[in-house]
Amino acid sequence: MRVLAVLLLAAGTAAASEPLTRQMWRSIEPVYAKTLDHPFLRGLTAGDLPRAKFSFYLIQDAHYLRAFGQALNILASKAPREEWAITLGKHAGEALATERALHESILGEYGVRPEAVRGTRMAPSNYAYVNHLLATALHKPFAHGLAAVLPCYWIYWEVGKEMQKRGSREPAYQKWIDQYAAEDYGATVREVLAMMDAEGARLDAGARTEAMNLFETSARYEWMFWDMAWREERWAP
Repeated sequence: MRVLAVLLLAAGTAAASEPLTRQMWRSIEPVYAKTLDHPFLRGLTAGDLPRAKFSFYLIQDAHYLRAFGQALNILASKAPREEWAITLGKHAGEALATERALHESILGEYGVRPEAVRGTRMAPSNYAYVNHLLATALHKPFAHGLAAVLPCYWIYWEVGKEMQKRGSREPAYQKWIDQYAAEDYGATVREVLAMMDAEGARLDAGARTEAMNLFETSARYEWMFWDMAWREERWAP
């Protein structure tokens, strides 16, 4: 029994010494593989994704980004380090405004006016995802809120880099891909990864497990977002 206890303690210590983000990514590798293989993303690189589906995605993402920015501002108010608060506040403002501007320019190419975005309801999966983010940011500790928003940053970066290798013959789709594969965006993601690992190093086993669970939940919501756009998901009557 004493030997078993020592082995368990050693295993726990080793897990805690490993960067939390490494454990997080390993836990979602199956979800990420299915994400890359989703017909929505395959359609972007092939250039044959129906424009109606891409427009649906952009409109829903505009709704999402507003809520995501709110979640980041909540986290900025809870950040244990001043520089983190500044960084997250910047992400909630300048970075997201730039992203929205790109969406609006692409939507403009498709003849979708800003009022069409405002007049479209948030789809069910989108609604569930943003409520997960906002509730976690508001009611959970900083580290757990950060874990919940991290997949949005990280998965888009990894997806962007992978899709850039394939490219797209559709200019609007290539513009979207280039945004997330860009080094500037990668630097933004690395800032949040560094925060997560710094927080992870001080969490006990239970808190690390909860952070992992929240991260995995958001990663699954990311897949659901692509699927929502592919199906042009609507509310049931």
